[in-house]
Amino acid sequence: MKQNSYFDIGANLTHESFDNDFMTVIELAKLNNVKKICITSTSIEDTKVSLKLLENDQEFFITTCGVHPHYADTFEESNIDEIKKLSKHPAVKAIGETGLDLNRNYSRKENQIFCFKSHIEVAQELNLPLFLHQRDAHKDFMNCFNHINLKVNAVVHCFTGDKKEFYEYLDKGFWIGFTGWICDPIRGKHMIDLIANMPLDRIMIETDSPYLLPKNLKVKGRRNEPQFIVEVAKKIACLQKKSLEEISQIFYENSQRFFNL
Repeated sequence: MKQNSYFDIGANLTHESFDNDFMTVIELAKLNNVKKICITSTSIEDTKVSLKLLENDQEFFITTCGVHPHYADTFEESNIDEIKKLSKHPAVKAIGETGLDLNRNYSRKENQIFCFKSHIEVAQELNLPLFLHQRDAHKDFMNCFNHINLKVNAVVHCFTGDKKEFYEYLDKGFWIGFTGWICDPIRGKHMIDLIANMPLDRIMIETDSPYLLPKNLKVKGRRNEPQFIVEVAKKIACLQKKSLEEISQIFYENSQRFFNL
């Protein structure tokens, strides 16, 4: 019988909650058929830590390089050269996490837009995919792509929006990443019909560990881990009325295609 394979396209493994048991977390992921993890970087420093973490297992890990909108107030022109330099490393497979967050507003809107547009230009120049974050900023986010002939793949990670936003993203050529958010019977309720009927050719799954632990899991503490990615696949398989085997294969192949692996 063929084993299911999972690709966690977004895990914040540089988070301090993994400092003491990183190797155990990775072993558990592998035991649960996770074949690949993209470590999400949210700052220049994060990327450097990610590259250290993956040193001994470059078959299993890839990472991103960029500055999260939360830190856009500290972003400056010189960071662009740093991103370009770090992105020469063969394990850096995407630019980001980048985008707009007008929910928490940790950085001024104009700084977020400048930072975001800079990342789009770098991705285009380096021919690397974009790993995107959007929260309460859909219109401004889409406006950042005006007059841009986007030549690279781009994923809107941790999608929690509505059907209208979803299809606007697909029309733009974007890919979509789903997390354990969809396993929450309250917060994920508005997405049930969308998920049940959506096309799957540009869908990927992620844990966003250590955040967004699937609500259906009864585990000690609240930390999410890559091993729990199967719950996201199960939820989509159930709503799509497809087997877990079929769904996991589609998402794994989509992820390889997205990152040009």
